[in-house]
Amino acid sequence: MAELHELTAIDQLAALRAREVSPADLTQHYLDRIARFDDGLGAFVEVTADAALERAAALTAGEPSGALWGLPFGDKDLVPRAGVPTRFGSRLHRDFVPDATGDQAAVLDEAGGISLGKTNTPEFGLTGYTETQIAPPARDPWNPANGAGGSSGGAATAVAAGLLPLAPASDGGGSIRIPAATVGVVGIKPSRGRVPFASGLDSPGGLPVAGPIARTVADAALLLDVQVAGRPHPYATAAPGSGSFLAAARGLGASARIGVTTVSPWDDADDIRLDPDAARAVAIAAALLSDAGGNVDAFDWRPHGYAEMFTTIWRTSAARMTLSDAQLELVEPITAWLVREGRKLTGPQVLDALATATVFERETITAFAPFDAVLTPALALPPQPVGWFDASDAAHNFSQQVRYAPYSSFVNVAGLPAIVVPVTRDVSGHPVSVQLIGRPGGEAAIIALAATLERRVGVLPHPPVWELSA
Repeated sequence: MAELHELTAIDQLAALRAREVSPADLTQHYLDRIARFDDGLGAFVEVTADAALERAAALTAGEPSGALWGLPFGDKDLVPRAGVPTRFGSRLHRDFVPDATGDQAAVLDEAGGISLGKTNTPEFGLTGYTETQIAPPARDPWNPANGAGGSSGGAATAVAAGLLPLAPASDGGGSIRIPAATVGVVGIKPSRGRVPFASGLDSPGGLPVAGPIARTVADAALLLDVQVAGRPHPYATAAPGSGSFLAAARGLGASARIGVTTVSPWDDADDIRLDPDAARAVAIAAALLSDAGGNVDAFDWRPHGYAEMFTTIWRTSAARMTLSDAQLELVEPITAWLVREGRKLTGPQVLDALATATVFERETITAFAPFDAVLTPALALPPQPVGWFDASDAAHNFSQQVRYAPYSSFVNVAGLPAIVVPVTRDVSGHPVSVQLIGRPGGEAAIIALAATLERRVGVLPHPPVWELSA
């Protein structure tokens, strides 16, 4: 008989509602796994076992209510939860305990979920890897010598290792998709404006949005449904094509037209080299979608001038943080560099970058318009060892992040939805993922296509994390 964590989140929910397992039993199962394995993985920075068990007991005594009733999850440590330390991955906030719970956590509470604690994230969510001065690094459960990516590295690690069935996350430049692809799980970055309480519409360039990480496409779609139905944001606008994304995951994307490209907007600005396993994964995914009835075509996409625009907007976002000179001496070098470089920018430079971003968004949407989805690599390089990203030379560090994941940030600038899904494995058995990018509001189409791929290749088992406690 399968252990509870081996069931999908949807199957766990069915068992909960049928009273075959209680919220208390399921919560204890995951807390036991966290206690056994997380010291070697760094998925959590705070485990709130007592609060989780108290909530689980209350739910067990009541009737099933809510889309996530009795299902455990973890809050990304950028999201406040009342009474729980929220450190933002920074020693500047080592002792900060908020009085109020943020919307991203409250929405899952209201759906009946049970928070088990805070998942690991880099300082202020600024990097595509999760290694900080205040917590152990988030590691890839398939090979714990490697990092898990970021900024939702802890969330992805927890899902991949079976420490959580699913996890909320956020993505401002790839922060859902980079770690999900690194550890071989599913991650969805929604369209700008799709998730009401984390729409991206109130930030420079409209980059950061909330989305799900899960082991299967259907589980991720389930969580996205909950997030989309969450608390309204005063600046949010409803994206077209609303409805159940879980239904889309159970449908077919067979007749879709799919464009294929391995071009990234960073190609003319950095030394982007596509790993052969990443290229092979794209080729396999294209063949599988074609065999399933999709109309798959390579297309030529040649964006220019992206690098300067994006780095300006990213530095502008960092410069908005109210950090004193003394505080800048205490943060990570990459954080200090981004803030200081951002503060050097002039108003015209920022306005030019934002205007260029608007043009890039329009041109990218136009270029991708003939297709229901565009297939790209998820990452350019395989997972890298913990410590690979330069801890002292921030400019080199930024370049390393670009070379690792050049297919991510442009999706945020264009405001498009994207999903990453594992489709093959390298010679070591490590999963290799691809990315599907949709039209504005086109989550349903890419979810259906990702589910088609998943049905063809099967759902990955959990990696052998038992070895960590052997």
